[in-house]
Amino acid sequence: MANGSRQAAWEFFGTELKRRREDAGITQVELGARVFVSGGYIGQFEQAIRKPQLDVAQRIDDALQTDGIFERLWKKLIKDQPYTEYFAHVAELERLATEICEYAPTVVPGLLQTREYAQALFLAGNPLATHEYVEELVKGRVDRTRLLKDATRPLYWAVLHETAMRIPVGGPAVMAGELDHIAALMRERKVMIQVLPFATGAHPSMGKQMKLMEFEDAPPTVYTEGVFSGTLLDEPVLVKRSRASYDHIRAAALSPEASLDLIESVAEDYRPCAKST
Repeated sequence: MANGSRQAAWEFFGTELKRRREDAGITQVELGARVFVSGGYIGQFEQAIRKPQLDVAQRIDDALQTDGIFERLWKKLIKDQPYTEYFAHVAELERLATEICEYAPTVVPGLLQTREYAQALFLAGNPLATHEYVEELVKGRVDRTRLLKDATRPLYWAVLHETAMRIPVGGPAVMAGELDHIAALMRERKVMIQVLPFATGAHPSMGKQMKLMEFEDAPPTVYTEGVFSGTLLDEPVLVKRSRASYDHIRAAALSPEASLDLIESVAEDYRPCAKST
């Protein structure tokens, strides 16, 4: 399903939600209270500005007695998009965010990945998959990276642990290209990147990937990812704690200037190996 038709389908979801809610004679605030979100969120669902998570769609069905229509619509729309179910909502939120801050302990974040790096990751995770399947995954990843090239791109700040630069995903040539790509984005002032060096030692959120997102007219969120699962939170207390951890990591990292020097130095270290292979 193309992006335009997918958006139109979500608009249908929102229109149907509004119609069913009004037929039931309840306000956005009242429905929000029943499904444990704000009335403002219900309004954003109805305008297709934000997409509900599956559990919210299920609670809407219960609240409006709609015999599972919103759960079925949600599953159909998520199935027809190029991301795993647990990440689909996050990909939508990335496009709405005014600021994205990431901490990457072992892998370069998706928004910074080159096609070759993404392909190497997906092949490692799906060694027996067909070429067509892997290419579909790669296309979804590359489509996301275009966000940082848009004129309306969010402010993007990432902290990479040195580990993410030293693991030779795809081999030396792929890694040199990946680090060159990151350095180019930094020099073009499209992103702010810092490196957390090995010498830092212990630090907050060791080994835990983290993505913080802020929005113009919605509460901030934090996303963390595990094995075949992801957790998206907007509970204010948890988001505040995550922000504090991220600030500590950022304070312990190298300055952007020193980080750029290290990134370019590691890229150069990969080149002799790339030429000999």
